[in-house]
Amino acid sequence: MTTKIEKLQYLYPEDIYGYSHDLSENEVNFLMKLREVLEKELYPVIDEHWKKELFPMEAFKKITDLGLMTHPTLFEGRENKRKTSEIFNLFRLYELNRMDSSIGAFTIVHGGLAYSTVLIGGSEEQVNYYAPKLASYEWHSCFGLTEPLHGSDIAGGLSTTAEKQGNKWVLNGEKKWIGGAATADVLPIFAREVEDGKIKCFMVAGGTKGLTVDKIDGKIALRMVQNGHIKLNNVEVDAEARLENINGFKDVAKILYTTRADVAHLATGLHAGALANTLKYVKEREQFGKKISEFQLVQEKLARMQANCVTSLGLSHRLAVLQEKGKYAEVQSSLAKMNNAYRLRETVALGRELLGGNGIIVEHDVARFFVDAEAAYSYEGTHEVNSLIIGRHLTGKGAFV
Repeated sequence: MTTKIEKLQYLYPEDIYGYSHDLSENEVNFLMKLREVLEKELYPVIDEHWKKELFPMEAFKKITDLGLMTHPTLFEGRENKRKTSEIFNLFRLYELNRMDSSIGAFTIVHGGLAYSTVLIGGSEEQVNYYAPKLASYEWHSCFGLTEPLHGSDIAGGLSTTAEKQGNKWVLNGEKKWIGGAATADVLPIFAREVEDGKIKCFMVAGGTKGLTVDKIDGKIALRMVQNGHIKLNNVEVDAEARLENINGFKDVAKILYTTRADVAHLATGLHAGALANTLKYVKEREQFGKKISEFQLVQEKLARMQANCVTSLGLSHRLAVLQEKGKYAEVQSSLAKMNNAYRLRETVALGRELLGGNGIIVEHDVARFFVDAEAAYSYEGTHEVNSLIIGRHLTGKGAFV
């Protein structure tokens, strides 16, 4: 009989400090099944979909059919039946992004940003209505915050408007870079109320009159994610569609730093995926009469990749422990995201170097991690914004403007 530790050694040989040992037996078994489905159903179709900028919906459904957010064994002994343990969430994202970042990013947008928006912003009635449909992936969702002219300055610059007219709200404006928007069944849209100037959130059904979504083509990173440019032209929603507990940017920030932790985990998974695929290549590639894995310079680069992977995993693990205890805040999330994404650029560059010319073609996988690292570096808080959050904590002085 295979023990839990033996399963973890198979799944995560790079985890030399044993952070994954905190997973329960049930969680490890689920991750084993997830790995099997990823390798059998997703991996064979990644290259084709990556080249064509298409999302592999059929393969993704087989992943979500496992009960990615709902499998009953993941909630045994937990009081909160809405969310899995944060340690499991870390390794769920680690596993998905170890395979491909487009899949991991879409999962974070839907299961992190959109789902957290409902859990944090909704009334009990709204949570009971939306959460089960999102958790089961019956409905797909997104996160309509970023705008064409407002990204890092969205707190003060958000220009999409919401005006109360009788028992309706009328929304006008644009959103950009919204992952999964084109196929979303329901879109959380953040808008500034005309009357009081406060940011509110509205659950807009896909296909609503006045709502259009144009796909953003030509990306070099996260090519399979269907990022959308949303336009809202007098879009009407019922009063019940406004999430009751979002009444300003401070409420939005709670969602952001919760999900910023997820992006730290995403980056950690990318470290692992780049390392795994690089190792596979160098153990097979021969030059000068022997495997290139036997050369000193190659092993030095591999050692640096491993160090980056493990230190990022350590930060993610500690952050997950704090999240589970409810004892974390913006600074911890920003530090983990900043560091893990920053170090990721070195990891993927080293992997690309070790593959030589083969490192720039999708066939050997490392190229996907190389370009996806650029997206991870910039989204969910740019490197600079996260640095300023940490700098404000250290000095007591804000330096954003």
